[in-house]
Amino acid sequence: MPTEPQPARPRYQQIADELRHAIEAGEFPPGSKIPGENQLMSQYEVARNTARQALAVLRDQGLTEARKGSGIYVRAFRPIRRNAVSRLSQQQWGSGQSIWAADIDDRPLETVDVEVVEVDAPERIAAAMQLPAGARVWRRSRTFVVEGEPVNRAVSYLPADLVAGSAITQVDTGPGGTYARLAELGHKPTSFREEIRVRMPMPAEVDALQLPPVTPVILVARTALDDDGRVVEVNEMVMNSSRYILEYDFTS
Repeated sequence: MPTEPQPARPRYQQIADELRHAIEAGEFPPGSKIPGENQLMSQYEVARNTARQALAVLRDQGLTEARKGSGIYVRAFRPIRRNAVSRLSQQQWGSGQSIWAADIDDRPLETVDVEVVEVDAPERIAAAMQLPAGARVWRRSRTFVVEGEPVNRAVSYLPADLVAGSAITQVDTGPGGTYARLAELGHKPTSFREEIRVRMPMPAEVDALQLPPVTPVILVARTALDDDGRVVEVNEMVMNSSRYILEYDFTS
């Protein structure tokens, strides 16, 4: 049977596609200015609303940003290449380095909105840790900011009976972070499991990560276990999808 012709894409989508291809080809490198509404109207002979819609598509895809009074620019942020295998290796945190050093090298990193508090374990956390309902855990909440951009909101839960009185209950856990302190307590994490999902953000997540419109978030739930199979941490992360490349190395 003959194939029915596909309807033409809206004009603003066609313009957005051309601009995106030009950005990807390097015609507009990171930090460079792209044509604005007036230029697009003239170049493509379209109405202002069509030009505005095309630029909105690029913005919503996380490719561009508006600078008030200046114009539209290609976003210059270099994606974070997150290799779960290398960042969680004992060689990384056991040497006193942050696991973030495996992701960002020497790029500026800040940890803000830090809250460390002992709480009753939420039902899902108690189940994941095989703890009784209402068991006490320490919750560590923080936002990671790379080169001035919030990219990851993480909340870790650790069994209270295991970490009580340790640096894990403080804002600054010291060299090597939480995993180095767990090792000192005799509960070195030796295996990890990560579950990954993608969804649209909640309003609070949009605010915390300063997300552009229509930007999905990556949800990573990591479970860390010691040699005896005890769950020593559950870490729930919400990540700006436009700022990450998730990389996994495997051997067979």
